Amino acid sequence: MNGLDRFRLIVDTQKLQSEMEYKEISPITALRPYIHTFRELKGEDLDKQWERNFPDGCAGLVINLGDTCLTDNGSVSMEFGRTYAVGAMRSFKDSFIEKHTHLFGVCLKPGMFPNFYDYAPQSEITDQTVQLEKVYSFDVDKFIKNPFYYFNSFFIDRLQRRNVLLESVIKDINQTHGQLSISDIAKKNFITVRQLERNFKLYIGVTPKEYSRIVRFQNALSKIKEPTQQASLLAIAFECGYYDHSHLTNDIKRNTGMAPSQF
Repeated sequence: MNGLDRFRLIVDTQKLQSEMEYKEISPITALRPYIHTFRELKGEDLDKQWERNFPDGCAGLVINLGDTCLTDNGSVSMEFGRTYAVGAMRSFKDSFIEKHTHLFGVCLKPGMFPNFYDYAPQSEITDQTVQLEKVYSFDVDKFIKNPFYYFNSFFIDRLQRRNVLLESVIKDINQTHGQLSISDIAKKNFITVRQLERNFKLYIGVTPKEYSRIVRFQNALSKIKEPTQQASLLAIAFECGYYDHSHLTNDIKRNTGMAPSQF
């Protein structure tokens, strides 16, 4: 879904202004059901600032080929040559970008992490950036030779078809912009609410209600940011499933740390 096709690994779509160099590359066709895009971020001479990352419901991976990079609001240091798993977020986080920052990232589609890794439940890395053990990590020497070719080869070799159930659930939530009730989603997909919650925590890291809220937030934010937007904030709130102007404003602040007027 377009609303969630975001650079959420380090600097989400809603980036603050900077001089950094940023590139997106689509994966090969066989990987597109599982991976949004591969990304590269390089700091420039004038960069020395925090970049804000907004929640989008996606997990991802990052390899650092530059200087040590602070992320998770300064609580985590990503070291050169190390690979990190980035869990789904429930609020914004900041990363510090400077001259010698050089990061490559993989933005996985929601629930697709288990198609490549036999790893801990996603709920264990929610809101966190966690260094992977060497056996799970990218090979730095091979990666440097041709990064995006390496990404495609790495993920094709690891691909396992799993988690078919949540694909239809995620599609329902995305298509309704997070406005379908969890009980209705469960009934439509012939699953109990409890089973649905358990599967979401296991494969995505957040509850179905939290994921729906993230999708609703992304939809509202995209409308607020439209250059030709003429609708009032109240009209956008109603259209996107919020109770009123204050409900929307509080949700934007919780997810971005900023007021709607700042967009």
